[in-house]
Amino acid sequence: MTFKEQSGGVVAEADAVIPAASLFHSFSDPSRLVILQHLQLGEHRVVDLVKHLGLSQSTVSKHLACLKDAGMVESRPEGRASVYSLNNPEALVDLLSAAERLLALTGDAVTLCPLHGADALARHYEE
Repeated sequence: MTFKEQSGGVVAEADAVIPAASLFHSFSDPSRLVILQHLQLGEHRVVDLVKHLGLSQSTVSKHLACLKDAGMVESRPEGRASVYSLNNPEALVDLLSAAERLLALTGDAVTLCPLHGADALARHYEE
């Protein structure tokens, strides 16, 4: 059976995990994780996050747009600025805590992964 076969349920299974894959993709960039951790402290404007992260305003805004599209953060206008906050802070803390527990159990396995580990991440940022 191939991945493209409709009748065997393989595509249906793959389709069923797309939302989860999209959710985890929102966590796939270290800067987005730092933004989420920073927002655990409370609401922040883009300019505050730019200052904290040392990234350009456009880069921070793109990361926030990704997180907003994934339902992780929400924004509200405050004057000419937008103020961002976590959409579901308790659930996010639970998920990040579970990720830390899993990382503790796997040790360096994730870091050493040739496709997604530290070397792959370094190559991504060199490009």
